[in-house]
Amino acid sequence: MSKTTRFFEVIQLLRAAKRPLLARELAEALEVSKRTIYRDIASLQAMQTPILGEPGIGYVMRKGYDLPPLNLDVEEAEAVAVGLSLIARTGDPGLWRAAGRAARKLHHTAPGTRNLVTSSWGIESTPPVDLTTLRRAIRTETKLAIDYADAEGAATRRTIWPLVLIYYVDAVMIVGWCELRRDLRHFRLDRVTAHRFLEDSFAGQGDALIARWEKTQKTETVSTKDF
Repeated sequence: MSKTTRFFEVIQLLRAAKRPLLARELAEALEVSKRTIYRDIASLQAMQTPILGEPGIGYVMRKGYDLPPLNLDVEEAEAVAVGLSLIARTGDPGLWRAAGRAARKLHHTAPGTRNLVTSSWGIESTPPVDLTTLRRAIRTETKLAIDYADAEGAATRRTIWPLVLIYYVDAVMIVGWCELRRDLRHFRLDRVTAHRFLEDSFAGQGDALIARWEKTQKTETVSTKDF
């Protein structure tokens, strides 16, 4: 989380609080150290942000302090709120934490979205591949080596170019270019028995492969049981 984003989150948490918040509570919410919170509070106060309080007592935001609103109409805000809640079903802890931060921002600008609640039912176990790192590998077009067991239990070792993550109800699946098969393939992450993010890159080739996948396979019904 960048310093700017963290500043925003501190402000949002203090604005929503019904009582003074201790540095420890802010640190736990943002997954940083208390020392980082103390520095952030000092920086915000130096920028004339009306935060009152001190270490050991807690911090509050003076009433009336506001942030620029989001330019969403009511139905757009409701759609975003429901979508953020559904992220809990993906089993992706990094996305879920980010969704929580986004939801707090949305709730302050569109309070009615608190009336929309969704079930967190979905994937029951966390995939063996760290999804935050995998999403970063997709963004940076970095290759991934995997040991993979298919539906019949046959084991293979592959190097794939990760392109797309699909969050199904019962599994997370990655679409990638498989160097072994020289083609696009779908892989269930819960069938990855070992993995290693490589230094090798496929920079500049991802967009064309994603376009190919969207044209040939995206609209097809895919059963996660077959992979």
